[in-house]
Amino acid sequence: MFKKTVALITIALLLTAAIAGCAGKSGGQQAGGQKFITIATGGTAGTYFPLGGALADIWNKNIKGVNATAQSTGASVANVNLLKDGKADVIFVQNDIAYYAANGTEMFKDNKYEDIKGLTTLYPETVQIVTLAGKNIKSVADLKGKKVAVGAAGSGAEANARQILEAAGITYNDISAQYLSFAEAANNLKDGNIDAAFLTAGFPTAAVQDIAASKKIELISLDDALVSKLMEKYPYYTKIVIPANTYSGVDHDVNTVAVKAMLAVSSKMDEETAYNLVKTMYANLDRLKAAHKAGEQIKQETGKEGMSIPLHPGAEKFFKEIGK
Repeated sequence: MFKKTVALITIALLLTAAIAGCAGKSGGQQAGGQKFITIATGGTAGTYFPLGGALADIWNKNIKGVNATAQSTGASVANVNLLKDGKADVIFVQNDIAYYAANGTEMFKDNKYEDIKGLTTLYPETVQIVTLAGKNIKSVADLKGKKVAVGAAGSGAEANARQILEAAGITYNDISAQYLSFAEAANNLKDGNIDAAFLTAGFPTAAVQDIAASKKIELISLDDALVSKLMEKYPYYTKIVIPANTYSGVDHDVNTVAVKAMLAVSSKMDEETAYNLVKTMYANLDRLKAAHKAGEQIKQETGKEGMSIPLHPGAEKFFKEIGK
């Protein structure tokens, strides 16, 4: 009886080790014939979260054996760390942040992560500087001496805020920097606790719509000189216009800049899984469009535009098949 018990325990341990081994090779946890895919998104008031939920739905319904779930996170920088630590399998990330991680620069200095690979780029992530009417803030220069939400500490939005302020000759010493998430920034603007907020997301952004529903908002335009200086040092930015009436009460075009949202995975993910994920996503774009307006800008023909890191072999296979 004792020998039989020991044998059963040994078999159980071997099976556990085998499952763990498969998970490490695939980049997704495997158990009982299922492949568990964790999708790291962003805050619930941003764009990543609804799109991540739609992706999970697409993959669950169309890829046999996949069990995908989307989780709310601190977005780009936090997501890279989750991927690196094996706590996420697919991440939403800004293309500039992915580049910093792969090359060990900016917030990833001395913390290089070469295993991060691109799956596809998605849509422009627009830097939106939001304030309230009556604050008398018409330009970036007017932010001096103000309480400004610059994004969650160490986030992609925070890096964008810091770089734009730098291009305007402003440092955090010139403002009262508040490290707040999208949702926190919206609440604090409405309550009058801050004067302005930097948000980086596809527009229209739920957090901005939320503010505009109860307050008269203004979006700050970036002048050409500032944009040129910014793009000279940080080439991942592109010029973009937020059209008039995107948000309630903003009846004019707003000139600003954008980076690119993208999906990234670990080099440890197997080629077949990566290939199936990107192929299935592009075969079900209507679901992404239904989840968020930014989904309308996701197209397979532009899926490599702005790709700042090497593609995963599975993604590379897909784009070669479609001639891109």
